[in-house]
Amino acid sequence: MATYDLEEQEKIDGLKSWWEAYGTLVIIIVAILIAGMAGQQAWKYYKTQQTEQAAELYASLLQVEASGDPKKISDAAHLLMEGFPASGYAARAALISARASFESGDMQNAKSRLQWTLDNTKEEELKDLVRLRLAGILLDERKYDDAVRLLDTKHGESFDGLYADLKGDILTSAGKIPEARAAYQTALGKLGKKGTYHSIVQMKLDALAEGK
Repeated sequence: MATYDLEEQEKIDGLKSWWEAYGTLVIIIVAILIAGMAGQQAWKYYKTQQTEQAAELYASLLQVEASGDPKKISDAAHLLMEGFPASGYAARAALISARASFESGDMQNAKSRLQWTLDNTKEEELKDLVRLRLAGILLDERKYDDAVRLLDTKHGESFDGLYADLKGDILTSAGKIPEARAAYQTALGKLGKKGTYHSIVQMKLDALAEGK
């Protein structure tokens, strides 16, 4: 029995020595692990709250959009763009505001909203769409070089036909007929041959040939 007690005491003394040497380090490591887990949970909660708030604001914007008031739409979109710029809701809010401004004749705000989307969204397809809309406004403003430069930006393959068609429109307006023909021919090669859009582009190309 005495031998057993002695062995137990030796084990206890060994544990005490180990704890004296490494106890503080163990406490620190455990504290870091707990803090990390708590931090992850807090971050997830924060992101969830942010997403929910952005969704609520976007729902409000859609209600305001029905009013057709470009000022109210712009103000509602601004709340999302300012408060949740990295969310997908903000980019779509900016597009809604851009369309409302365009329809009301406020080209400056329309361009501003489109440029904001281009600068802030991480969705490549959305960027491709925004470039088309922005280039269309630049065409109306006769800023042909800027519009062509925008369309020459790398974009998704699914947009090739649309980009080439609009580029043809811009070059036609700029009086660069040979380049416009080439752009329309590129567009025809990218668009479905049986689609209405293909026929429209073909008509544009035929009109250039007749106007020689």
